[in-house]
Amino acid sequence: MQLISQLPSSSSNTCTTTTTQNLITKIHIPSKVSVPFDNYCKNQYHGLQYSPTKITCKILINPSKNKTSILSPSLPKLQPLHTPQTEPQPPLRPPFSMSPPPNYQTTLNPLQRLVASALDSIERSLILDQEKKNPLPKTVDPDIQLSGNYAPVQESTVQTGLQVIGEIPPGLHGVYVRNGANPMLQPSGAHHLFDGDGMIHAVHLAPGNRATYCCRFTRTNRLVHEQKAGRNLFPKPVGEFHGRTGLIRLGLFYARAAIGLVDPSRGIGVANAGIVYFNGRLLAMSEDDLPYHVKINGGDYNDGVDLETIGRFDFDGQVNCPLIAHPKVDPNTGDLHTLSYDVLRKPYLKYFRFDKWGRKSREIPVSLPQPTMIHDFAMTENFVVIPDNQVVFKLSEMVLGGSPLKFDSNKMARFGVLPKDDSTGLRIQWIEVSDSFCFHFMNAWEEDEGKTVVIIGSCMSPADSIFNENDDPTQIELCEIRLDLETGKSTRRVIVSGINLEVGQVNKQMSGQKTRYVYMAIAEPWPKCSGIAKVDIVTGKITKFMYEHERYGGEPCFVPATKLSTCTNNDDNCDLGHNGDKDWEDEGWIMSFVRDENVERSELVLLRAKDMKQIACICMPSRVPYGFHGTFVHQHELSVQRNH
Repeated sequence: MQLISQLPSSSSNTCTTTTTQNLITKIHIPSKVSVPFDNYCKNQYHGLQYSPTKITCKILINPSKNKTSILSPSLPKLQPLHTPQTEPQPPLRPPFSMSPPPNYQTTLNPLQRLVASALDSIERSLILDQEKKNPLPKTVDPDIQLSGNYAPVQESTVQTGLQVIGEIPPGLHGVYVRNGANPMLQPSGAHHLFDGDGMIHAVHLAPGNRATYCCRFTRTNRLVHEQKAGRNLFPKPVGEFHGRTGLIRLGLFYARAAIGLVDPSRGIGVANAGIVYFNGRLLAMSEDDLPYHVKINGGDYNDGVDLETIGRFDFDGQVNCPLIAHPKVDPNTGDLHTLSYDVLRKPYLKYFRFDKWGRKSREIPVSLPQPTMIHDFAMTENFVVIPDNQVVFKLSEMVLGGSPLKFDSNKMARFGVLPKDDSTGLRIQWIEVSDSFCFHFMNAWEEDEGKTVVIIGSCMSPADSIFNENDDPTQIELCEIRLDLETGKSTRRVIVSGINLEVGQVNKQMSGQKTRYVYMAIAEPWPKCSGIAKVDIVTGKITKFMYEHERYGGEPCFVPATKLSTCTNNDDNCDLGHNGDKDWEDEGWIMSFVRDENVERSELVLLRAKDMKQIACICMPSRVPYGFHGTFVHQHELSVQRNH
């Protein structure tokens, strides 16, 4: 957040579900398919010795309107491993055990030491001591937000020879990278789930059923400063910007910057949310800063890959403002489209476009009446679709003791449709859409010869439930929003009701084009994810893969099996690489990290997208916390990475 510059075991081998509004696929799973998975990564788990605390987040399970029952192949109830092998020691110390380096104070001159001590005393008396007297809201209570598998882990060097149950498809040769929030230091005060330092988890998949794993902090300017000091110095943009103490923290931060204790000019962000591979660079992003370039080193079949932070990336000096965590890469042109929002100064929003070589071709101010929290947006072949929702920034609320992020009931949500060929932004068309706060958009496209824009997104209610406590349970519905560019009117249709469907993906080779399938995380019990849903937007059919047995995952990552052909729909002789089968959209695989909370084990689960059947399970050598977004970098892309 940019505030300164997120069944019972059964012997049946048939998975069935029933619903009153949506058709659910019946999946037949042969008995022998479950045999290799019955071993479940035994004897290869090198997990951390910890006690998994059940998370007690403020939002409980949402009752489903459509009663659904799913039976899966019986899985063994494995016992926790009591004598895990010791992990190699990483370069950084484990989270929450870092103390200030002995020579830190000696690097300051006498005046700096004097002022630093005075600022520390002010922080203790006006903030820390006061917060101890009052209970924190559950949304920012570190005892809740960092419990169970949300707790941070230390870095892991490359671990080779991971146990693979099943078969990794030959086409899956590359690296799955997933970003997440992993605080290096114990929070001194309030802490939101989105506040942790960025850590990327990487699994390299190679022919011959080979897999390796590593995880590394993204070495942001913020992390380097705090590692050196051994303490929190930068305010947390979500957890600590509440009320008057938030204003005091902001003042202390700028006072420390004035005497040289911190240098915010080199970045304040955590790079913990989005991740994209563009123009030879893996970019880690959070919307409070520029992206960070992280290089994937290695890639040998046996040695695996490691991660190295190259540094803060400003597109070769072309950008000097924060960019949001969800840029879009156009599969047809290779261009990257993104946004930047500002909460203090106009213009509150800018749109950027870079060609496939990274050269900036657009920087357009977008007129907004007030600063709005814009986490994601949508893109079609000819338009960029920008949400102006009802979650806004009101810094005046901090003076009154509240959060600067507020739901404005007096504001009507709307979408701005900006033509990609508009170099000034004057042709943007705004269309109102009620109840349309979508934290994430899956895809968008045009119909009726460009007269209608169709958006697929997850609409959340209450809209600010991620940031503020609410009595109402969180509901997240997968919706289709249609914008009529001729009449200026809109419609909103719920595609799936009665089940929380959040973070998801389509076949990225079809981004901006009409898609039939979307792969979503089943976000129940919120904020955990109990399975993956493949939704057929045309028929409403849902095919579910449930983890079961207290196992939870995250965002599903879809990896296409082949690149799209350039043939047209009327070309009967076109070779799509599937023996003439033109139903290629769901040809590929889905992967997600999964945590078995019963036996304290983390896995990478691989599914075949066509039928949603599990084909492999890769056993992680250490605990992988729940995280945010991921992508897959193919092996051929590793050899053309940039070094700067």
